[in-house]
Amino acid sequence: MNWIVENLQNSLNTWNNKLNEIWSLISTSPENFKGGMIWNVILNINGGMQAIGLALLVLFFVVGVMKTCGNFTEVKKPEHALKLFIRFAIAKAIVTYGLELMMAIFSIVQGVASTIINSAGLGGANQSVLPNEMITAIEETSFFESIPLWAVTLIGGLFVTVLSFIMILSVYGRFFKLYLYTAIAPIPLSTFAGEPTQSVGKNFLKSYAGVCLEGAIIVLACIIFSLFASSPPVVNTNASPVTMVWQYVGELIFNMLILVGTIKASDRIVREMMGL
Repeated sequence: MNWIVENLQNSLNTWNNKLNEIWSLISTSPENFKGGMIWNVILNINGGMQAIGLALLVLFFVVGVMKTCGNFTEVKKPEHALKLFIRFAIAKAIVTYGLELMMAIFSIVQGVASTIINSAGLGGANQSVLPNEMITAIEETSFFESIPLWAVTLIGGLFVTVLSFIMILSVYGRFFKLYLYTAIAPIPLSTFAGEPTQSVGKNFLKSYAGVCLEGAIIVLACIIFSLFASSPPVVNTNASPVTMVWQYVGELIFNMLILVGTIKASDRIVREMMGL
């Protein structure tokens, strides 16, 4: 009977470990993720992209001038020349200091996530554990009666383990997106140089802000699940061990599916909330 209990406990331990890992990842910045090794490579790529971004900056600026000005006479007008000069200077500053701008956006959103955690008053995720009544009932089951329990345990444990890895993969995916946006940033930011192309740069910054905000949605989802976990499914002690385990695992998996679904849909939720 101990194998049945151990299998369920191992599955719940995997879930609890991944949930605790999410709490630590949310408060981690890209610079410190995995010791900062990935961030250093991304900085080198970003620096290399800056040269391409500055070249494209000139191209987008020239294209913008040709499309917004009817002829060369308009360009020589002081008000038009000043406007074009200011646009070019701002666009160059955005490309040159784009990394600082993006990290400022990330820091603001990180502060939002920290405020949510502090306001909730939770130091971490609540642990999902097996009730003692269910453990006792399983251990008192005879060998032949335990055969259906093995099937239920295998299915339930597999579901919990798979959901654990799907959940953590979604959080790691957010870090990958942050690195991708940071590495390629100078190219889309260079589109601010031309009025016809500036929408590309705006959409890039809005999308990046959306990726950062996913962290706040993930924190909220984990807090809500922790409150669910603080009131575990009710165990019917009068039912048979198989029914008891099936009802408990079923309700637990249902709650886990809600959390995993919310985390996976965090990007869509942010877009719907913010209109991005």
